[in-house]
Amino acid sequence: MDFRQLRTFTCVAELGSLSKASDTLRIAQPALSRQIKLLEHELRSALFTRNGRGMVLTDAGRVLLERTAGIVRQIDQIRDDIQSAQGPPSGRVVLGLVPTVSCVISARFARRCVESFPGISLRIVESYSGHLVEWLHRGEMDLAIIYGRSEDLHLTVQPLGCDNIVAVGPRGCGLARKKQVDIGWLLRQRLVLPSHSHGLRALIEHAAAKKKIKLDVQLEADSFRVLTNLVEEGLGLAMLPPSSVQSEVADGRLETAAISQSLSRDLIIASPIDRPASIATTAITALLRDEIAACRKEGLWEIKLA
Repeated sequence: MDFRQLRTFTCVAELGSLSKASDTLRIAQPALSRQIKLLEHELRSALFTRNGRGMVLTDAGRVLLERTAGIVRQIDQIRDDIQSAQGPPSGRVVLGLVPTVSCVISARFARRCVESFPGISLRIVESYSGHLVEWLHRGEMDLAIIYGRSEDLHLTVQPLGCDNIVAVGPRGCGLARKKQVDIGWLLRQRLVLPSHSHGLRALIEHAAAKKKIKLDVQLEADSFRVLTNLVEEGLGLAMLPPSSVQSEVADGRLETAAISQSLSRDLIIASPIDRPASIATTAITALLRDEIAACRKEGLWEIKLA
């Protein structure tokens, strides 16, 4: 296996299409197809299933992607760092954001990145903390803003601050009038929550266990947008950071209230522990911190900075 074949394989696997990979790598499709076939011949395994929807990884292909995607990114990073050492930061940075952070800063931050670092190609991936941690461990992502206890992650972490949780309900539910609700009362209401695999659910379950309350959860949603839509439809209350629903509250679609017994989560910047950050990643990290501070100053985010 040579690096060119592995880079081609990784690109096709990520995009799921030879034509898209051809446009990205600027290599003709027949040449890409030939590299994939040579790799499959050497490994004596089919790496893709070819169908009308594009290129779908086989079991062998998924194993190869898991083992080599991080290696390919590290080699690309070395090239980018050598070029960046002679000029402004350049290269590709993959940034992961949890949904409640993404809805506040992703568009603003992307604009600042384009304006400040035109040589950096930024890819923003939105997902819950558990998925982002897995991708960081596999070397498929350069850094992520996630919630969690830093000592449990086996990653390089930088504390950002603390994000409070509030009660969220539909228009007319009375939360805005109450301004603050008792946590015991809130935990006894019908709730719309993410599934058990996510950190916010674990935080709420822990609070319920301390109060010896069994949660009433008929609906779960692992999509942040679906979660807020369900609340808007009056199907239950949610517990979220106030910044994540600020626009919906301003539009009168949702109401919030503080919780008597404060619930909060630590917010951190995490990156792989087994490789140094690239020059481009370091620049993006500094810009992230600056953007979060700006959001806080403008009242868009109520985070308590570390």
